[in-house]
Amino acid sequence: MIQLLDLVKRFHTPSRGAFLAVDHLSLSVEGGEIYGLLGPNGAGKTTTLRMLATLVEPDGGQITLDGVDRIREPLRARGIMAYVPAEAGLPERLSPREVVRLFANIQGTAHAAERTDELLERMGAGPYADTPCSDLSTGMKRRVVLARALIHEPRVLLLDEPTDGLDVPGRRDVLALVREQAEAGRAVILSSHIMGEVERVVDRVGVMAQGRLVAEGTLAQVMADAGATNLDDAFLALVEPSP
Repeated sequence: MIQLLDLVKRFHTPSRGAFLAVDHLSLSVEGGEIYGLLGPNGAGKTTTLRMLATLVEPDGGQITLDGVDRIREPLRARGIMAYVPAEAGLPERLSPREVVRLFANIQGTAHAAERTDELLERMGAGPYADTPCSDLSTGMKRRVVLARALIHEPRVLLLDEPTDGLDVPGRRDVLALVREQAEAGRAVILSSHIMGEVERVVDRVGVMAQGRLVAEGTLAQVMADAGATNLDDAFLALVEPSP
């Protein structure tokens, strides 16, 4: 469902000069699978997700989303995937109903009004459908953002820190929603710094460091390769330089 082959992205900044943010990255994710993309800040996770989401153009490599060449056909690719960034980005004066219906119309979703109401209810945001987004809690905003992303029934779901800023019940509910999306057959990439969340919901993980994939496999495989008994220790062993 998701295939990255030899993906490259270069940047140039005054402080660092030219550098590879994503260094010949290859990975694949099947439909119905949640893939945890892990790494320290600056590892290249968000850049990778933004390239998948057509927000950043790669400098090399290939991206295929459910058979669609994302580089050659970016507009078609947008129609089959959804990207949920770490920040909510909701218009403060609009209500959840207005936001989600707007995106439904942009995507050409049939029966946009009915689909919007149904999805907001399923996400637990129905009682707040007409509340200005500025008045919503952080947890409710995340639910609205997920509803906005799912309105066109994408086959690929890209999640960057989807539980950031949520309390424990909110994180639990959002993770349950994510698992529900995989069970519906979607391919999901989940980026998170919270290892406990990753352990609870993902099927496989890939660990990035300095733009490269340094480990990949099931949780048990990655922990065994790192000589660790939990994902926190495995993560640190894989991304921290040896003394």
